[in-house]
Amino acid sequence: MTAAGRKRKSSVMSVQVYEVRDSQYDRGDTGERRSGAFEEKKEKGVVEAGWLRKQGVLSYDPGYTNTACCTSRITYLDGERGILRYRGYPIEQLAGKSSFLEVAYTLYYGELPTEQDLRLYETNVAAHRTPHNDLVKIISNGFRSDAHPMGVLASTMMAMGTLYPEANPALRGNHVYESHKVREKQVFRILGTMPLLVANIYRSQNGLAPMVGFDTGDMNFTESFLCALNWVEGKQYKPNKKLARAMDVLFVLHADHELNCSTATMRQLTSSGVDVYTSVAASIGALYGPLHGGATEAVLKMLERIKSVDNIPAFLDAVKNREEKLMGFGHRVYRNYDPRAKIIKKIAYEVFEEVGQVDPLIDLATELERAALTDEYFAKRKLYPNVDFYSGLIYKAIGFPTEFFPCLFAIGRTAGWLAHWNEFLEDPEKKIARPMQLYKGHGKRDYIEVFSRWGKRRNSRISSRVLARRFKK
Repeated sequence: MTAAGRKRKSSVMSVQVYEVRDSQYDRGDTGERRSGAFEEKKEKGVVEAGWLRKQGVLSYDPGYTNTACCTSRITYLDGERGILRYRGYPIEQLAGKSSFLEVAYTLYYGELPTEQDLRLYETNVAAHRTPHNDLVKIISNGFRSDAHPMGVLASTMMAMGTLYPEANPALRGNHVYESHKVREKQVFRILGTMPLLVANIYRSQNGLAPMVGFDTGDMNFTESFLCALNWVEGKQYKPNKKLARAMDVLFVLHADHELNCSTATMRQLTSSGVDVYTSVAASIGALYGPLHGGATEAVLKMLERIKSVDNIPAFLDAVKNREEKLMGFGHRVYRNYDPRAKIIKKIAYEVFEEVGQVDPLIDLATELERAALTDEYFAKRKLYPNVDFYSGLIYKAIGFPTEFFPCLFAIGRTAGWLAHWNEFLEDPEKKIARPMQLYKGHGKRDYIEVFSRWGKRRNSRISSRVLARRFKK
């Protein structure tokens, strides 16, 4: 029995069911229970997969749409009601009052830090703002000039792991990450280095000198990142405070989202005992996909294709006829308005006001949202704007090329990946991920020698007889 539920005496359709009450079992017969990640879903049941296996039953669930592979205390998500909380704290409060590094701390440790703890955490992360020289060389000289930034970022993160063999379980043994200090050091290093890697990729692809290290003074995490993008030796650069705050909020909103594709990748690779750098690199690879982190870029391209508010009705008709895709709408989990999208929409207008220009795409996006939400076709399907819909407009206004959007997503999501990495290592039920398959192929058949095979051959117009004659020659 997992820690996600409590066994009921009754069964439903001969299937053993567990009531989801809390992230821990109910406390005896007292009726007391703590508030926790699963409390609001207490009416829903959970089937124990181990029991199914004993009955000889296999659960077929393509895409894991209804399978819980772990218990977690990190992020609570209710897609029906549009609720998102990190460690119990509503995303609206964190976006309005917190900072990215405070959120990263909270995701990892489970509680909001004291002022002293936060300052120490920020100092430890800032200590790794200077990337290793070898990584800077790889970024500058190891890729084509038109290489996609996400490909460069994933490759560089993978290379980063080779620089710290003392933190690699494959080289030092599985016990390496039993030390909390060793784990924390990798967290500080990855969080501190990630924005500098992205900044150097940006600089390399825009003909700027590498950014190895510089004194950021009292700048926070996001201000330092923006400074690294625009730093010129001998000149003082101070990022716009309002734009930096907007970016910081975006990092907060992207920090975690339960067991999405890239986070599941992080847990799956960690289950094999691989080092954290390889796991993060693989997660970056998953985030690179156009259905995950690449969706923000796709939204902007869609808006640019629509061009005008007048073209929206025709575009929506094309979507209904499956000739076009409505990017930035709908979500695997949400059946309501994505709470992150509401916050981002507000930020988008603030950013455009700050930069002193109104991108026509913002009005186009607003009208597209209105038209889609009032259209019965999309309303029936509960297609609401998601986090990707307005994010790209903000990135574009700040000055980022579209191909860098997924890298910005990765900076924020790294906090969540590392929190899940840590939680997995602490999980007493952890085991290597090994999903089952439902085999639909041939039954047993005997091998036939190549010269005796007849019939159609895929990808070949040469008959078996012709092949036989050629080989005899």
